[in-house]
Amino acid sequence: MSLKELYHNRWVRFVFWSLLYILWVIWLGNYWWLFGLIPIFDQHITKKVKWLFWKKEYAEGEKHNALLDWLDAIIFAVIVVTFINIFFFQAFKIPSSSMESSLYTGDHLFVSKLAYGPRLPQTPLTIPFTHNVIGNKESYSTLIQNDYKRLKGFGSVKRGDYVVFGFPHGDTVLVKAPADDYYAVIRTLGREYTLANYGPVKVRPSDKKDHYVKRAVAVSGDTLLIKDAQVYINSQPQEVWPGVQNSYKVTTTGQRINSVNLEKLGLNFAELWFDVNTSSYPAMPLTAQMLEKVKGYPNVVSVEANIDVWPPDYPDSERSIFPFDSRYEWTRDNFGPLWIPKKGVEVALTMDNLPLYERIITSYEGNTLKVEGEDIFINGEKASSYVFKQDYYFMMGDNRHNSLDSRYWGFVPEDHVVGKPAMIWLSVDSQKKFPKSIRWRRFFKFV
Repeated sequence: MSLKELYHNRWVRFVFWSLLYILWVIWLGNYWWLFGLIPIFDQHITKKVKWLFWKKEYAEGEKHNALLDWLDAIIFAVIVVTFINIFFFQAFKIPSSSMESSLYTGDHLFVSKLAYGPRLPQTPLTIPFTHNVIGNKESYSTLIQNDYKRLKGFGSVKRGDYVVFGFPHGDTVLVKAPADDYYAVIRTLGREYTLANYGPVKVRPSDKKDHYVKRAVAVSGDTLLIKDAQVYINSQPQEVWPGVQNSYKVTTTGQRINSVNLEKLGLNFAELWFDVNTSSYPAMPLTAQMLEKVKGYPNVVSVEANIDVWPPDYPDSERSIFPFDSRYEWTRDNFGPLWIPKKGVEVALTMDNLPLYERIITSYEGNTLKVEGEDIFINGEKASSYVFKQDYYFMMGDNRHNSLDSRYWGFVPEDHVVGKPAMIWLSVDSQKKFPKSIRWRRFFKFV
């Protein structure tokens, strides 16, 4: 008997699908779902209820209704794709150049939910195939809100991982400037001006924040220090990954570098400009490998690293660099030392370190916080310490001088982690016309 003939046996089909379903319920950890075995039994054995009520059963020789067949195919696709998106993989597009030269603007990725374990939907009432908006309107309803829960995955976030996560500051969004960081705009322009010109605001649940992708340079329990653009973890210099690029001032003899050479380097021309007054490219983003090639060009006179020292260079300011307090003389290139909070660890709270942990205590872990003079009150009680309820991470873009990352908004909570980029299935360069816009070499490239 062939496998196909064996599968046509109703009891074999029932056992096969029941086993798969039971394994899923065990993974889910909610055994009330075992009642789902009842419709599976009826679907394959007793056939008392027409569970696929929209699906028409045709008699032999009866003409098929194309509309009903399409309806059946669409419903099947919505159910299957939604299930895959929740538990296994989700499509994601790189929206900016913050990860170049590792992940390019226009890369379309499959993000693995299994890498760190999928999050169960906290806001389940969502229009299929949308994340948070459709036609400038919310594509979800907050009528049902579930507690955070993550299923078992293959591992946890490691240093050096690419990670897709919910934007930590994305809980509040300006209606007229949805792509901007609400809290950064408030600090820069003031609340009244911001709300009057860019408001009103809308609040998003944790799982409906915009998705970002960065590299995890530090994980919970690490101590991070950035000194002259070099990252140190626990006092040890961190590996410089091949895609990491910093900004350099490249001075020439007066002529621009051949555009063919620049294109071969893989530079993003949208970020590149030549200052005729100084005969230089003031901010050329280069990896270590690209740097050596540029130094060898005949019309290049000098190459100097752009290092941001205190006070921060424009457009940064003490109001834009985490923790947004003048007591911390930090810049994007000279930052820390900063300890990354770890679940279950208790930290002493003082007025000096409170700016580091204030948002964790309130927004991410749901406590009330009040300061009276030198006294700190959490949930109405005076507190001299705090125990963290979850792990946190420090994320940075590989394009170090063109990346809004943890240096600008602080820690990424574990419950914001979505998954890990697994494969690039399409890559399009919006700066070029079709078909030159297609980056064929990046198709089906594993990340």
